[in-house]
Amino acid sequence: MNIKVTDASGGQTLPDYRQFHLSRNQYVGSVAVGMIGVFAAGYLFYHSVIVALLLSAFGIYAPRLYRKRLAVLRRERLKLQFKEALFSLTSSLAAGRSVENAFRLVAADLLLVYPGGQADILQEFERIGYRLDNGEPLEHGLREFSERSGVEEIVHFTDVFCIGKRSGGDLVELIRQTSQTIGEKMDIQLEIAVMIAQKKFESRIMMAVPFAFLAFLAYAAPDYMAPLYQGVGFLLLTAALLLLLGCYWWIGKLMNIRI
Repeated sequence: MNIKVTDASGGQTLPDYRQFHLSRNQYVGSVAVGMIGVFAAGYLFYHSVIVALLLSAFGIYAPRLYRKRLAVLRRERLKLQFKEALFSLTSSLAAGRSVENAFRLVAADLLLVYPGGQADILQEFERIGYRLDNGEPLEHGLREFSERSGVEEIVHFTDVFCIGKRSGGDLVELIRQTSQTIGEKMDIQLEIAVMIAQKKFESRIMMAVPFAFLAFLAYAAPDYMAPLYQGVGFLLLTAALLLLLGCYWWIGKLMNIRI
């Protein structure tokens, strides 16, 4: 999703990284995939087309989950790109450039890392440089970017920078130390992500096994499974399905490690 921001560049529409706007094809595709997936799971559990059709209505929530997932991935990508921007910034400051000139040169350095000029962080630093060239204070551009980013590290860097500039501190040393701290934090987050990547894959396998096992038994031993599709069997299947959904939610909470 985009938000309307009036700045020195003429009130252009700027991206809001806290949200994600699905295209029509993405929306229709996610609804279709969600409804088909829920229909298949419902039919697998209840062996009733009517029940499966009723349950497939929950597939309408798929775009919301898909949109949330894409927004998270975009912020994660922006966070990694911001880390590259901090490297460029600290290098320029170490070379003796002023803070404003160091920020102006970040976009040129990022263009070497992300050729084509389509990277989000590159466009953001180009906007900051444009605003600097038009006489806007640096902290205005940074503050506006951090509010749209939804990335904790960018917000933290901006807060430290703005406080340091208002208090008249040593901005060069402040930026260097803050960049080092944020970089170390991102490195730790990356290590944790690598460590739990295998566990996430295993959890997806574990969630798929009950459905695969149920499908196998329904095909290989239909007489054995027949009591589940009548009377109290429906209650047992419903309880099992709710337990699976609860496990999926709980696993997601366990895997969401924040530092």
